[in-house]
Amino acid sequence: MYSRPIVPNSFSIPQSLKTDEFALKPLTVDNLIKDYDAVMSSVEHLQGLMGSDDGWPLGLTIEENLIDLGWHQREFTLRHSFAYSVMSLDGELCLGCCYIYPSMKSEYQAQAFYWIRQEHLVNGLEARLSSKFKRWLETDWPFSRIEFPNRD
Repeated sequence: MYSRPIVPNSFSIPQSLKTDEFALKPLTVDNLIKDYDAVMSSVEHLQGLMGSDDGWPLGLTIEENLIDLGWHQREFTLRHSFAYSVMSLDGELCLGCCYIYPSMKSEYQAQAFYWIRQEHLVNGLEARLSSKFKRWLETDWPFSRIEFPNRD
């Protein structure tokens, strides 16, 4: 868990980003089933993508996912990190996730991760998410230096 807010108290945290293909909404425990389905359908794509070498999400249980989502939700309320579900426009399908964490490197203010369900990689949705997410971070967030591990 991070120990300090990464945005000023005066900063109004964006609650959503809507495009013509998807909507970003805060990741909460209410998303458990849809998030778990998205993660488990994309295990191969996700392994190592988040910078971890522990094999996540291989073997992830729904209970462990619930704990992860609760952690993300609490971190959001504390302003320590921010996780968003990438949802279909009708809200029925979790397409992936976006995360904003403090950077461990002094030359960056934040680090950001994102992913799309494995079956949507072939249609270029992850590249389009990347473009929209990066633009949103530049225009709606107070960071001037953002690192994108495993992407840059």
